[in-house]
Formats: sequence, C-alpha cells, structure tokens
Amino acid sequence: MTRSERLAEQLDRHWRTNLRPRLDGLTDDEYFWEPVHGCWSIRPRGGTAAPMSMGSGEWTMDSAPTAPEPAPVTTIAWRMAHVIVSCLGYRVGWHFGGPDIDIKTFAYAGTADEALKQLDEMYGRWNTGVRGLADADLDNPPAVGPERPPMEVIIMHVNKELIHHGAEMSLLRDLYRWQDGTVSRRI
Repeated sequence: MTRSERLAEQLDRHWRTNLRPRLDGLTDDEYFWEPVHGCWSIRPRGGTAAPMSMGSGEWTMDSAPTAPEPAPVTTIAWRMAHVIVSCLGYRVGWHFGGPDIDIKTFAYAGTADEALKQLDEMYGRWNTGVRGLADADLDNPPAVGPERPPMEVIIMHVNKELIHHGAEMSLLRDLYRWQDGTVSRRI
C-alpha cells in the first residue's frame, strides 16, 4: 500500500465504520435543531440573525466578517456545510481539478437528504483524489491553490477536520435524541 493509499484509508475507514453510518437517516428536524439560543445554521435567505450570511441559493450559511468570541454553537446543518465547502470543497477544487467552490457562492442544502448527497459527493471526490497521488506528490506543496505545506500535511489536516467535525455532528444527534430524557429512536 502506498503512503497516499494509507492516508486515504485512515479517513475512509473512519468514514465507512464511524461517521457515515451515524448520519444515516438524518432528519430535517435533527439537521436544523438548535440546542441553544443563538446557534448558527443554514437558513432560508434573509432569515439570519448572524452578522452576515453566505451562499448563492435559497439557503444561506450564518457567518460574520471576523470570528466571534466566544464562537457560536452551530447546528448539524452548519457543521455539515463547513465540512462540504471549507474542509473538502475548496481542496477538491484546488488540488484535484474539481469545481471551484466558495463559501460565498455555494448553494447550501435546505434538507438533510440534500446535504448528505453533497457530503457524499465531495467526500468521494476527495478520497479518489488522495488515492490517486503518488508518494512523491505527498512530499511537495501542491502545484496550485493557496496552501503551501507538503500535500501530506494538507491531507492529515483534512483527516483531522473530518474526524473532529464528524464527532461533533454525531454528538449533536445524540443530544437531539436524548433531549427529553428518553431515546426517541435508534441511530
């Protein structure tokens, strides 16, 4: 197994056995659930109370010109959009010839099913791209895009981000499920 295959497999095993199964059956109620007042989420255009919103479609992502302190709690919808666009989408475009994706112009998903399709597509493109790298590619900065560390460092960062944000989404599902003290359904 090549180094790039090992890096891809590290994330892909987590994806197949931990993260993606935990998102199966995600409902719109869970996707948009706000566990505390003032959450950031994906909202219908014009429906945000955040300082600004991003996106080109009917749904936009809550945002701010600078990171607020403390950072707001975010919904599964917001976290999933962050993974789709900022963690995977940018890098698929920069490093693997995918479409140019931008937080300001992305068409964010208004349903859990649509978001899961976007996530699956972007993850598939990322995983295929990583698996296609030669070991020599891992030692050098990418030829295009703003990231300058060796490609191996970028891949390890993306792996960490997906594991981290996937755990947050899984925890939010658990909290949603247990919010009234009883398990509403099995995930």
